Amino acid sequence: MAKNNTIIVKLLSTADTGYFYVAKKNPRTQTEKLEFRKYDPVARKHVAFREAKIK
Repeated sequence: MAKNNTIIVKLLSTADTGYFYVAKKNPRTQTEKLEFRKYDPVARKHVAFREAKIK
């Protein structure tokens, strides 16, 4: 059986609110860090979310 290629990463808010999303990523095809513009309910606006390490 084949091993799964996707890993789970944390998308942490750049507004320093501590809010985060969890996303899947294929490290073979996406070698750079993920960055999305998503809604932060603590800051109550759309901000950039960058990939961080899950503990």
